Amino acid sequence: MSTFRVPGADLDVELSDEGGHPVVQLHGLTSSRHRDRLMDLDLGRGLSGTRLLRYDARGHGRSTGRAVDTDYQWPVLADDLLRLLDQWFPGEQVHGVGPSMGTGTLLHAAVREPDRFAGLTLLVPATAWETRAAKAHTYRDNARLIEEQGIEAFLRADLRTERPPATVGTPETVPDVAAELLPSLLRGAALSDLPAPESIAKLDVPTTILAWTDDPGHPVSTAEALVDLLPTATLSVASTPADLATWPAILCDDVARHG
Repeated sequence: MSTFRVPGADLDVELSDEGGHPVVQLHGLTSSRHRDRLMDLDLGRGLSGTRLLRYDARGHGRSTGRAVDTDYQWPVLADDLLRLLDQWFPGEQVHGVGPSMGTGTLLHAAVREPDRFAGLTLLVPATAWETRAAKAHTYRDNARLIEEQGIEAFLRADLRTERPPATVGTPETVPDVAAELLPSLLRGAALSDLPAPESIAKLDVPTTILAWTDDPGHPVSTAEALVDLLPTATLSVASTPADLATWPAILCDDVARHG
């Protein structure tokens, strides 16, 4: 593991180098490499013969960050990603994979520099465009709750949220984020959205989208909209843990096909 400096943060970075095609794996909001493993979202665990770069986003996991809301907007996270790729895989096309916030980060980076990506595997895209405003309001409310009543009040409310059927059996987890940074992360997410639909429609990068059912924060409607927009995209929807268990193999196939 190593540390990589970006403006306002030190990113904790891990490279599993088995030769072969470069792959970069991201995680979701309030998560980390460690938490994604617990949630069965560490799809890179099924890869072999690749150069797999994993990292904790600014303010998450073992990476540092500042209590500055705008630091956590998805375009800023895309800046971090592109800097990492310049450092570890200069001049190479990579395969990108990540859930939710990771999907948003990858799409912002790919719209900006499409030639950097050989393919994308996008997991559980979050609310976007017309569905984003309500979720942004929830993020701001939760940030205020943490500041006024403490993180325990937020965790109690979060644990009452019904989980998607595909995740039944995975352990309960809590945010892998320092309590003093969490309000800024949430407000940064509230300020974020996917790139404009017309920009995504120009992104001719082979893409697989993996969604799951019954999750208002990650609605299948966003995944379907992305499939309609992207020139070369396919969609698979998980509704059971058995469906979720197929996702690492799907990533392996994607990397083999597009690498």
